[in-house]
Amino acid sequence: MLQTARPPRADTTHGVQTIFLIADAASVPTPYAQYLLLGVMAVMAVGFACGPLILSAILAPRKPNDIKQSTFECGLESKGDPWVQFNVQYYLYALAFVIFDIEAVFIYPWAVAFTDLSFGAFLAMGIFILLLAESLIYLWIKGVLTWK
Repeated sequence: MLQTARPPRADTTHGVQTIFLIADAASVPTPYAQYLLLGVMAVMAVGFACGPLILSAILAPRKPNDIKQSTFECGLESKGDPWVQFNVQYYLYALAFVIFDIEAVFIYPWAVAFTDLSFGAFLAMGIFILLLAESLIYLWIKGVLTWK
């Protein structure tokens, strides 16, 4: 039995007629259509990040010599072993900075929407600020914030 094709569907919106040439079943989005778009965007992001790196590795001139392979320190010859153990205080100071920098990222949107939030949101942010104040007091007592 020979079936005839359905005529294209036409929709009129604001006086503009649009003709859909695809089947009605194909126009229904699948549950994974959004994930496909997300996957395509992720592949494009990785491509934009890795593409220049790969191109520079392929196209860059390679003329290694002793001067290019040596360690460079502010235009002076290196003295001693380049592997130096750093003071742990630098790490702790940087970690404390990151913690309190992230605090600003969380507090700013809360402060912008403060008047529209419930008491529960106010209480949650109060607990968050108290925990950060406790960590600041702990770092102060341990002497991490005292620069030697």
